[in-house]
Amino acid sequence: MSLKNDAFPSSAAFDTINDTLKSSDAERKDAIKQANAVFAFTLKNKAGETESWHIDLKNKGEVGKGLGDKPTVTLSLSEEEFGKLVSGKANAQRLFMSGKLKVKGDVMKATKMEPILKKAQTKAKL
Repeated sequence: MSLKNDAFPSSAAFDTINDTLKSSDAERKDAIKQANAVFAFTLKNKAGETESWHIDLKNKGEVGKGLGDKPTVTLSLSEEEFGKLVSGKANAQRLFMSGKLKVKGDVMKATKMEPILKKAQTKAKL
């Protein structure tokens, strides 16, 4: 089942992240150990619609639609900025400082997301 939503082109990254987590049991366990958090993403597209996904790196090590079960941190940004973030063209810290990325919850846990996105970057063709 694909996590991609055609109204949110960069959401294809969630499939890539999920594939990365499922491809190697050791890598998945390592990601859970490093992050120990549930990351929720709420993206807003140009039409003003919003959609949410979550990356569970606390229990299962998988990606799903919706905010997930008690997200540790919720990241809200535009679909376009998310695309730049996962492709390595934008930096999460800069997006946050410029107000393009809103963080709710444990801000320090949000920094644990970067290595997971970097792994997806090497496999994603966004």
